[in-house]
Amino acid sequence: MRLTNITRVTLPAGRVRHYAVTMGAVVREHVPISFDQRRHVSEGERPGSWMALAFRLPHPVTAERLGDAWLDVVRRHGTMRTVFSRAGDGSLQLTEHAVSAGSWHEHPRSGGQLTRDAVHAILDAHCRPCSRPSHRLVLIDPSSDAADSAQTVVIGSDHSHVDMWSVLLLARDLLAALDSSAVEHDVLMRLETGRPTATLTTDAAGASASLDQAPDFADHTAALAARPAATPEVLERWAEILAAGDGLLPTLPLDLGDLRHAVPEVVEVRDILDADRLETLSTQAAALGVRLLHMVLADLAGVTLAMTGRPLRAVFPVHSRYEPRWHDSVGWFVTNSVIECASDDPRVCARDVKDALRLAATPLAGIFEPRGGMPAGPGMFAVSWLDTRRLPVQLPADLATQYVSASLRVDGVMIWFVVSPTGMHLRCRYPDTPQARESVRAWLEAVVHRLQDRTMHDAVEHRAS
Repeated sequence: MRLTNITRVTLPAGRVRHYAVTMGAVVREHVPISFDQRRHVSEGERPGSWMALAFRLPHPVTAERLGDAWLDVVRRHGTMRTVFSRAGDGSLQLTEHAVSAGSWHEHPRSGGQLTRDAVHAILDAHCRPCSRPSHRLVLIDPSSDAADSAQTVVIGSDHSHVDMWSVLLLARDLLAALDSSAVEHDVLMRLETGRPTATLTTDAAGASASLDQAPDFADHTAALAARPAATPEVLERWAEILAAGDGLLPTLPLDLGDLRHAVPEVVEVRDILDADRLETLSTQAAALGVRLLHMVLADLAGVTLAMTGRPLRAVFPVHSRYEPRWHDSVGWFVTNSVIECASDDPRVCARDVKDALRLAATPLAGIFEPRGGMPAGPGMFAVSWLDTRRLPVQLPADLATQYVSASLRVDGVMIWFVVSPTGMHLRCRYPDTPQARESVRAWLEAVVHRLQDRTMHDAVEHRAS
């Protein structure tokens, strides 16, 4: 499983169709809106606000059957049945709707258009914050002369309804709806709670009446809103963090060029460690009593200190599935903290991560809404960590799963470290300016080199034994 970008995702040549369910009457008004949803949707209708997952289908399927299976998936997850809109007074509102079967649409292809470009156009056009619905299922049927006849599916949704964990759940549920035996034999999942069935029953209004409903993200939003207000200690810590950035969230202390306006992005994907070297790094971490994340952050901090003379400070996304019941639920279950690492000692970084996780336990709405939102400025820096081996759902390797990000104009830097059974790779997104191309690339090279150098000698010994 790899992280990639719509401009570089690998998709077969062939026929491209997309499917949307029909959104019917409102069945629930005033659905709770999370802090991150409100922030995201309030930025307005725009292309590139989505995220997606692409994977091969294990068996051939008709479009009709695939559409029926997708309808079952949408009926299972409450957030997929909701629509953002503006009320008469301009305020943001979220409503839940009855859903029914939709229709397939052929995507018109210009001569020589790449499949990825066709999918890019579909997701940019339809997976927007206030689209109705804001998600699409794309089916790619390979050309008749293709050496590989496997169909490929792309699940795309506006980010307001999903996170990376969620799109994997949607793929799992779609495969389960197509073939219940895969779930019965535990091929697709390792869930602490929840087990989808192959079909869902519906009531006369078209809303799901099945007992197999996944926990609703709206209930999670309401639960967070009911939590106690931030303590003075938490408010003081956030004040310290913002003061260190002149009132803004952390930035990467490199020359990124002129960022008075957002510019096209550069996306780099780099392999760092193979399976042997990953095992070596895990062994080294265990010897120090820390985890892989702490080892990577230590090297990231070491490179940043060496190149800039300043500590590592970054926005640090943290998932908010704080109870097992949310493990089987689709939604934007991510909050943000800040990680600060002033040492390249993994044991010190482990303590820094604990501090960041404690900070993330307090909902952000009560902290940032009085400030008018999260104070992000040009050059904002974020570090994300994903160990796919620890996710509650595992898709078979032969499905060639790819997490796909949109193509954006940016004024900041974000780096994702991704661990899988085959090793570790990173994806980094940064502004396409001459200065950033030089400075961020040098920084990435140093990070990759440091992690590879740390594991080189022990990995050679491991293979020899």
